[in-house]
Amino acid sequence: MDDLANAEKQRLKEHYSNARNWLQWGPYLSERQWSTVREDYSTTGDAWGFCHHSIAHKYTYRWGEDGLGGFSDDQQLLCFAPAIWNGKDAVLKERLFGLTGPEGNHGEDVKELYYYLDNTPSHSYMRFLYKYPLKPFPYDQLYRENSHRGRRDPEIELHELGVFDKDEYIDMEVEYAKFNPDNIAIRIRLTNRHNRKANVHLIPQVWFRNTWQADASAEKPTIKAVSDQIAQLYHPDLGHWRFYSPVAGNQLFCENETDPATLNKEPSPGCCYKDGIQRFLIQQDTTAVNDEKKGTKMGIWYPVTIPGRSYKEFYFQLTKGEICRTQDQFIALFNQRKNEADVFYEGLQQSLKSIDDKRIHRQALAGLLWSKQFYHYDIAQWMNGPKPGSGEMYHRHPKSRNHDWPHLYNGHIISMPDKWEYPWYAAWDLAFHCIPLAMVDAAFAKEQLLLLTRESYMHPNGQLPAYEWNFSDVNPPVHAWAAMRVFKLEYVYNGSQDYVFLEKIFHKLCMNFNWWVNRKDSQNKNIFQGGFLGLDNIGLFDRSAVLSSGGQLQQSDATGWMAMYCLNMLQISLELGNHNPVYFDMSIKFFEHFLYIADAMAHIGDRQNLWDPEDKFYYDALLMPDGNQIKLKVRSMVGLIPLFAVEVFEDKYFERFPAFEERVEWLVKHRPELGRLISEWRKQGRGGKHLVSLVWGDQLKSILKRMLDENEFLSEFGIRALSRIYEKDPYRLQVNGVDYSVQYTPAESDSDMFGGNSNWRGPIWFPVNFLLIESLQRFHLYYGDDFTVEFPTGSGEYMHLGKVAERIANRLINIFRKDDKGKRPVFGDAQKFQQDPHFRDYILFYEYFHGDNGRGAGASHQTGWTALVARLLERFS
Repeated sequence: MDDLANAEKQRLKEHYSNARNWLQWGPYLSERQWSTVREDYSTTGDAWGFCHHSIAHKYTYRWGEDGLGGFSDDQQLLCFAPAIWNGKDAVLKERLFGLTGPEGNHGEDVKELYYYLDNTPSHSYMRFLYKYPLKPFPYDQLYRENSHRGRRDPEIELHELGVFDKDEYIDMEVEYAKFNPDNIAIRIRLTNRHNRKANVHLIPQVWFRNTWQADASAEKPTIKAVSDQIAQLYHPDLGHWRFYSPVAGNQLFCENETDPATLNKEPSPGCCYKDGIQRFLIQQDTTAVNDEKKGTKMGIWYPVTIPGRSYKEFYFQLTKGEICRTQDQFIALFNQRKNEADVFYEGLQQSLKSIDDKRIHRQALAGLLWSKQFYHYDIAQWMNGPKPGSGEMYHRHPKSRNHDWPHLYNGHIISMPDKWEYPWYAAWDLAFHCIPLAMVDAAFAKEQLLLLTRESYMHPNGQLPAYEWNFSDVNPPVHAWAAMRVFKLEYVYNGSQDYVFLEKIFHKLCMNFNWWVNRKDSQNKNIFQGGFLGLDNIGLFDRSAVLSSGGQLQQSDATGWMAMYCLNMLQISLELGNHNPVYFDMSIKFFEHFLYIADAMAHIGDRQNLWDPEDKFYYDALLMPDGNQIKLKVRSMVGLIPLFAVEVFEDKYFERFPAFEERVEWLVKHRPELGRLISEWRKQGRGGKHLVSLVWGDQLKSILKRMLDENEFLSEFGIRALSRIYEKDPYRLQVNGVDYSVQYTPAESDSDMFGGNSNWRGPIWFPVNFLLIESLQRFHLYYGDDFTVEFPTGSGEYMHLGKVAERIANRLINIFRKDDKGKRPVFGDAQKFQQDPHFRDYILFYEYFHGDNGRGAGASHQTGWTALVARLLERFS
């Protein structure tokens, strides 16, 4: 058992000591490369329309590859993924299908059922499940039904179209197990859930990403058959590999190159293109594959008959070394790696009480690990470089999307929010991913945080790239918060403290902090703008757009985030001060900057402030050209974000930092207008503790009174993004003759803002809930058990803030837990998901959740920040 317990940790140790590259191969294949910005070579910037699903099977990508539960090397040079065909569809199921933004009535959305069931941080064992209908896949019906629906109508999902009725579907379970870093075994199990036999076609595929057409000097890789069971693969960067199939099938070869017909060109005689395998099987075009059994893409065709309620298994091997000659060897390997994974997760789950909690915890982390992807984007070449498929040079308009990021060159494994809906990184999403990542692989979490601060990512002016749709958009500045949390979590889980990491990222974040100060505080009053800040449609209008009124938007959330940023940087600089006193000078600067922001939040001027003394809540405000201020009195998460800016310092802490204490006492004495913002100093502190926060005592209670009111923010499943009071009585405002309104919308957006596929007007979002829980815990650390509030407001039940944090955490966890009737709120009214034994324990970690009933909404595999539930389970279950 000790060997099993240490096996995964030993693999990570070997990898990060550069002894063995266990992470060279992993689930790094995207699930949607089509309709991404990177693959847009239109003249109009229509990323959704240029490289569409309908041509993805025959159009060669330029910047990456996609597949179904696949894997690749860490530069995505060689890829593997299975394809399956029910004999009825017009296309092979090689990749996941969904609707683009304009096609979906709530924005882009995958219309498939697939699950990440298991994964280890070294990817020594991985398990993926895809559900494939035996009836024709309803592509046209999904297009048609959703296009006819409006923003106020629900989406049509695959399971609602009857294709899984009577269990007429195949479960395709894909497992990977590593013998060693250069020897990977694959098991594909096809289970017929129907009571009658099923005839299907399995086509496991290996192929090389097309890099040779973009670089005329590149050596073209090859795949060729050496027997009916073995194919030889060669790539100039990867060397020689073999793909082995113990059961011989029909080997089909073509090139991973664009079918010229897609480009309205004539094909070359004798050439076999990317869609060759599909054309061979479905159009029965025998000329579409290479008779010489060589190319850059290979599939092995297995026509399979599966009896009712039965399954068939297939094994494969990608190796540089020995071929696995017996099925028993494969089975023994999968059993061993699965047992090692079980023991690894048991070590993390010692505090978890129920089997269901352990299932939620493990699948959340598995999804997070499955969402790692090779992400490649070179803006300079994208602006002026070879066009996919033709090799012809392409020149964009000088003001094309992301033209102001010419330095950006990305080519790394990155944690994605959702590899289908968001197959590109997002800065603030990534910061939250790193918290649960640190629970299983702190080294990778640190790499991810440092990655976005590299010179090929961070803008020379200090801005972090937001996401590929618009790198210049502004995400909340949570990188410093994540860095400090990862630093601490590594100590919790591994007993080590990486000061080199903390120092590296601190210096880079100083550049980013200065960018915020210089670019987002337009009036130098310590009140920040920031734009939409990831909260999409939470406001009356697009907060990133220029206001038609000519006014300036003063944002409570932007200012609250910056106050939090100050405290995060203060905390890091004090921690670094343990080893180098020079950081104390920086710590006092961040502390002083926080105090200026705190003063500005409470009192900007005689006529301006963001705190409303009548409503006792924080609001955004419009500063008009004439100097008047219009409060935007919408009670939303915008007014709760100032709660995030809170830290507690203990007297014993300052015994380690006497120089810092001396400087703070000087501030208290000589800057009384700032000193009043700090709790009683030193000897008069509350139990030897000192609170640094934007809100205090009665002010805190006033905000919490609204936040914990079930008629406003408090849901049975967490804290809503917008007060429920606006459900029947929307907030309305007229500015310069233009009417604006905000209405409580508990789930999918009814607005076109930001493409219509995001909604902060009512749903529950994990990242901000997680920060609220952390803040309540810090307030409790200072105020103790005697400081109580009603929970819920009006209930007559009072409790301290630590207990409130625990209650909110469990409401969030309960989204996924079975209730007393055996139903999971996340599944809503989908009875197949709630009751069917082949669905009910497979959990999806959505982007956000219905504000009233907890149903999952938005991206269905947002396993990045929603994986925070794993941390909540360890802390509060």
